[in-house]
Amino acid sequence: MGEIFTLALLFSSLRLATPLIFAALGGLFSERSGVINIALEGLMLAGAFTAAVVTYQVGDPYIGVAAGVAAGAFLAFIYAVACIKFEADQVVAGMAINFLMIGLPALISGAIYDSSGSTPQIDKILQLPDFYNRISIATIVALALVPICWWIMYKTPFGLRIRATGEHPEAAETAGVNVIRLRYIAVTISGVLAGLGGAYLSIGQSSLFTRNMTAGRGFIALAALILAKWRPVPVLGACLFFGLTEALSIQIQGASWAKIGGEEIPVQFIQIIPYLLTIIVLAGFIGLSRAPKALGIPYSKED
Repeated sequence: MGEIFTLALLFSSLRLATPLIFAALGGLFSERSGVINIALEGLMLAGAFTAAVVTYQVGDPYIGVAAGVAAGAFLAFIYAVACIKFEADQVVAGMAINFLMIGLPALISGAIYDSSGSTPQIDKILQLPDFYNRISIATIVALALVPICWWIMYKTPFGLRIRATGEHPEAAETAGVNVIRLRYIAVTISGVLAGLGGAYLSIGQSSLFTRNMTAGRGFIALAALILAKWRPVPVLGACLFFGLTEALSIQIQGASWAKIGGEEIPVQFIQIIPYLLTIIVLAGFIGLSRAPKALGIPYSKED
């Protein structure tokens, strides 16, 4: 077991948890305001693809990150318009965003680079920097965002309004809160953070965008949010747990003892560990979580 539980596993867990932390914190703002954000997966893909393309074309990873964040915010705003203004079913609209971003990057990449599977490789010097090749600057930002989001959510009037909007929008409107505008802002913030998580995937953790490279991380981030009961600090713990499970699955693949009856365990069985644990955790804990009361319920201001 010594070859599994090493210091490298800790840093690997942090790296793999980083995009989950960004996406889950983004989902926190959206869902606390009352808008279900199933679209986290698509928002991450938008950020990842845009960041990879802009970084490759411009040669600056920070401009690439900014472009990825802008793409996530723009797509989230479109999602907000559909759900808030036109009162579309939030789950259906979110899945539509996800399906769109599975196919659209391949179409654009094929038109620009003659390859629908991936964008061109980005030079190492154009990737987000790592400190001592162990921890990325994006990981540090993600960890710092947790107490910042906690402070915003629980210690500022803005956070109080978001929580009130997600619990009882009619009462919040009576108290002078513009519920519609606040929900637009909250959903757009979720796009900013999810886009940031996607940008890290393509130009931090990796060096290019590949088709559907998020591989369900948006849904895992949503599971972490539910597990954490929509609270910022527990979100960190849940994301680190899921990051650890993914890191373990990678470590086990190279372990000499990963055999049954002298036969190596098929890699596919090892790769499903994070997703299997996600299902088990949700099945065991989702009943203990209480969502914001107005989550998923469209709101129309009465004249």
